[in-house]
Amino acid sequence: SDEIMHQDIVPLCAADIQDQLKKRFAYLSGGRGKDGCPVITFPDYPTFSDIPDKEFQNVMTYLTSVPSLQDAGIGFILVIDRRQDKWTSVKASVLRIAASFPANLQLVLVLRPTGFFQRTLSDIAFRFSRDDFKMKVPIIMLSSVPELHGYIDKSQLTEDLGGTLDYCHTRWLCHRTAIESFALMVKQTAQMLQSFGTELAETELPNDAQSTSLVLSAHTEKKDKMKEDMKLALQEGHSILESIREPLARNPEYSLNQDQLDNQTTVQRLLAQLSETEAAFDEFWAKHQQKLEQCLQLRHFEQNFREVKVALDGVSQKISTFTDVGNSLAHVKHLLKDLANFEEKSNVSVEKARALSLEGSQLIENKHYAVDSIHPKCNELQHLCDRFAAEIGKRRNLLNKSLELHGVLETSMKWCDEGIYLLASQPVDKCQSQDGAEAALQEIEKFLETSAENKIQELNKIYKEYESILNQDLMEHVQKVFQKQESTEEMFHRRQVSLKKLAAKQTRPVQPVAPRPEVFTKSPCPSPGIRRGSENSSSSEGNVLRRGSYRRAKSEMSENQQVRSGSTGDEEESLAILRRHVMNELLETERAYVEELLCVLEGYAAEMDNPLMMHLISTSLQNKKDVLFGNMEEIYHFHNRIFLRELENYIDCPELVGRCFLGRMEEFQVYEKYCQNKPRSESLWRQCSDCPFFQECQKKLDHKLSLDSYLLKPVQRITKYQLLLKEMLKYSKNCEGAEDLQEALSSILGILKAVNDSMHLIAITGYDGNLSDLGKLLMQGSFSVWTDHKKGHSKVKDLARFKPMQRHLFLHEKAVLFCKKREENGEGYEKAPSYSYKQSLSMAAVGITENVKGDNKKFEIWYNAREEVYIIQAPTPEIKAAWVNEIRKVLTSQLQAFREASQHRALEQSQSLPLPVSSHTSPSRGNTKAVRKLEERKTDPLSLEGYGSSASLPKPPEKGKGWSKTSHSLEASEDNDGWSSAEELINSSDAEEEGGAGPRKLVPGKYTVVVDQEKGGPDALSAKSGDTVEVIHEGDEGLWYVRNLSTGQEGWVPAGSLSTLIGKSKSAQCLSSSESGTGSALLSNSSSCSESCNTTFSDLKG
Repeated sequence: SDEIMHQDIVPLCAADIQDQLKKRFAYLSGGRGKDGCPVITFPDYPTFSDIPDKEFQNVMTYLTSVPSLQDAGIGFILVIDRRQDKWTSVKASVLRIAASFPANLQLVLVLRPTGFFQRTLSDIAFRFSRDDFKMKVPIIMLSSVPELHGYIDKSQLTEDLGGTLDYCHTRWLCHRTAIESFALMVKQTAQMLQSFGTELAETELPNDAQSTSLVLSAHTEKKDKMKEDMKLALQEGHSILESIREPLARNPEYSLNQDQLDNQTTVQRLLAQLSETEAAFDEFWAKHQQKLEQCLQLRHFEQNFREVKVALDGVSQKISTFTDVGNSLAHVKHLLKDLANFEEKSNVSVEKARALSLEGSQLIENKHYAVDSIHPKCNELQHLCDRFAAEIGKRRNLLNKSLELHGVLETSMKWCDEGIYLLASQPVDKCQSQDGAEAALQEIEKFLETSAENKIQELNKIYKEYESILNQDLMEHVQKVFQKQESTEEMFHRRQVSLKKLAAKQTRPVQPVAPRPEVFTKSPCPSPGIRRGSENSSSSEGNVLRRGSYRRAKSEMSENQQVRSGSTGDEEESLAILRRHVMNELLETERAYVEELLCVLEGYAAEMDNPLMMHLISTSLQNKKDVLFGNMEEIYHFHNRIFLRELENYIDCPELVGRCFLGRMEEFQVYEKYCQNKPRSESLWRQCSDCPFFQECQKKLDHKLSLDSYLLKPVQRITKYQLLLKEMLKYSKNCEGAEDLQEALSSILGILKAVNDSMHLIAITGYDGNLSDLGKLLMQGSFSVWTDHKKGHSKVKDLARFKPMQRHLFLHEKAVLFCKKREENGEGYEKAPSYSYKQSLSMAAVGITENVKGDNKKFEIWYNAREEVYIIQAPTPEIKAAWVNEIRKVLTSQLQAFREASQHRALEQSQSLPLPVSSHTSPSRGNTKAVRKLEERKTDPLSLEGYGSSASLPKPPEKGKGWSKTSHSLEASEDNDGWSSAEELINSSDAEEEGGAGPRKLVPGKYTVVVDQEKGGPDALSAKSGDTVEVIHEGDEGLWYVRNLSTGQEGWVPAGSLSTLIGKSKSAQCLSSSESGTGSALLSNSSSCSESCNTTFSDLKG
């Protein structure tokens, strides 16, 4: 029963019983009775009795639910067509219909069977069975269709009942299904809109812009889907309406029946309902969207407010650091420029703040729901902008005031300097005559007339006028300038007094004196400016007064001495002014350099990370900022934060600026890294120079030159320093800081050389090892090279002798590299050569022959006891001398290291073995340190075994017997500064050329001292490196008795300390390192390469 009740409650839809309705055992044609009663027709259906009760009940229920409640309330007229049936079936059908019909009945019309027998039977049976039809309405048996027309008009009956009503059951079923589906769609759409509206109304506004944007996007997406569904529903409704009206479209005279009219009304009502729902939703959505958009605007406003406030707070904090008022006119101008740059950069944040405040005001005008939150923030932004403008104005006013004061001070100092120039330029001899004195006096008086407009008049007035900027340092500076001004005036007064005396009628010639205050002559390197914070200034002023009275008390001093003293003072003052000019140029160019670097870093490098500029950057330039700019940022920070500030400390003592350079030499190594990267940077620029990015940046910066000109600035700057240092040194020869300037100049030149060398070094290709393992690069250059190897084909040797190879040599501390220079095609740095590695020689096994006969530009480098000999021809004798000297230094340092190691080993062994008493002490040699060491260790059983050789130490030769190859023992090498080698070096160049290794007499001639010699005894000779000596005779233990041609003194020196034979011998000095690993070196008279020497270039051939 619950199921039946549920079915009664839930209305049926045509789609649910579509198959049952298609059987057409009953249909609602749309016809109406005379009272407007709906007509349900039961056509002749042979299997009516076989229809299940459930289907019959569903169809009856649905058909009675279709008409309007008003029509259904009048009651239905049933037309039962049983003309082809039997009475028994008629009876059963009527009884079934009477029992199951769910609605009110107005009339039942039955078309009885047309057969005679069945018609007669039905008349009789109906009379006797009237009581069986328990229906509250009359049942009328009709014999024919015309009788039916008496009850229902033909226009309300279908054609099968003789009527004219147009009815198509399939069309009716299609319309009913579509209308019900459309009604369900409208209902669901309304429900979804209501649910979505509830969701929107209950949505909480997010607290950040991103979440608000996501909510707005999600809601908008849902709204659009709803609108799309409504659009489809409206299209469906209009499509159904057109289908219902289709007969009218075909035939304007066609009239719709009542059911069709009801269907049309239903669809129109549903469409109107849907339109009303859509309009209500649109109105609700507009309000909701506005609220979300205002919320998003508020969140963006709040986020921008926080960012702008942080930026303005940072700007305010930074502007509070602008407390410096400058210590010179140039410094103040620089500070003003910094302030202008800062203001320009800060204006970006200020403009953002003002724009944000305006945006907030517009939100308020547009009736934003959060006016109470926006209004205070707008006021705060306006306040911060106004405060920034006030602070900038205040700071600019102070700097302008400082600029004005420093202008006054600079004018006064310039006036003083010009006065000093004037006094220094007046020739003393011309002033001795009356006319000359008068002319000089007129010059002075004319110059003094300019004092009113150039000098400080009242010190108290200056203090009062510039009270707002006067700090302790600036006040001291004002006082010192004023003191200098007074000193200058005193100088002019003294000169006037002297000239007036000379201009008057004189009874005897008087030599005028150029009086100058001692403040300018006391120091050999006076500063042209006033040194701030220096105690010398106050003491110098005291000296002016004291020495002035002293000079008056000693007026009888020789006038010639006074003139000379005055001239010296004038010259030194002139040099001081020139030093100051150089210092000013150094500072001004340094500041300009720092500004240019900053401009490049901000205007180009930083813009490469700007998302707004990314579309202008070509693919080949992306992620190449480090290649293009190298370590320019590191260079900028060094100069801006450190070097420039330290340079400014020397503005009043420029002669000491060398110390500033020396203290920062390590930091200057950053230029080596920049220059090494320059070829890569140049190549990248050449590929991308036409990129729109560079053009846009150049346009923004208003640069006349392109970026590559600014990328060259660091290279130009590091070369500029040595020129400025040379200029400063020229004017500071006798000053305190002259040595520091010279050392700084040498260091800068060393850096330039290292940079140049490194540029060549990085161009080496084909070297398998790590070049850094070879030690510091000492020299590099191109040479012609011949080779002479003991092993090799004779034809190759002959060819090599006459055709030299062009090789580029790199001298390191531990090896010398032979490379072949290859020129590259291209422009700029791309044209720089590369070097193909060919050969390397370890310096531990290298020896040199300094002179090769026949050519003063040649020298030999030989390897492994002349196993390999390389004849090197330098471009000039000077280059050859430089290379030989550098190689000698390397070998000397190796020898020194070995000596120290062997002495340490000998000391360790001497602690365990007794030392025999020496019997070879010669009083005629003097008790020199070298002889004592030799005698103490002469019988030491220590051998070379520990150093890689099995040879025992040879005994020293007898006095006057000359030396042999074996006499160059380890002991002689260590203790007498002689040069020695292991035994495998005995058969070297000398033995080969002279045919044996026998004893050789001393070759007389002149030698050069290569090691400073201190006088260790009465017979020892003191000599300095570079002195020329002449050998008189040979002594024992590697000592020679020589005469110093520079001093004329005679005495004993170790043979190892002499080098470079200048005498008549055909041989030349030879210096090498031992191949045996002992680290000792050899100094011998070895012949140059003979004409018949065997050479090969197989190892070096490129």
